[in-house]
Amino acid sequence: MRAVADTNIVVSGLLWQGASRRVLDLARAGRLDLFTSPALLVELEEVLLRDKFARRLKAAVVSPADLLLGYAALATVIHPPPIAPTVVADPDDDEVLACAVAAQADIVISGDRHLLSLGEFQGIPVLAPARLQADLG
Repeated sequence: MRAVADTNIVVSGLLWQGASRRVLDLARAGRLDLFTSPALLVELEEVLLRDKFARRLKAAVVSPADLLLGYAALATVIHPPPIAPTVVADPDDDEVLACAVAAQADIVISGDRHLLSLGEFQGIPVLAPARLQADLG
């Protein structure tokens, strides 16, 4: 199954246990093919560098750069063309959708209310990680 994970899922999966971690575990086990883009990796780096994650990173004895490189190695990096503005309330979410279309993804995995409220984009379902976990086990 081809998937694009929104940055909130990646951060949660890298730093905590739970449904988001299971998404990354499925990719590591070869049951899910994750795709990302340079824009999504830049966003991931910016988020991981936020002060609110410093304590968690220190406790895990890992740097934002280590996590970024690890995720970039786990996912396939593609260069999607831009799409027409879709998520007006949060234009950064358009990067996730553009990546999904270019990757010919089967699903987008997100915890973002703007993306989840779409339900789907160009036939690609947008699912919360718990829903994916229920579907894939």
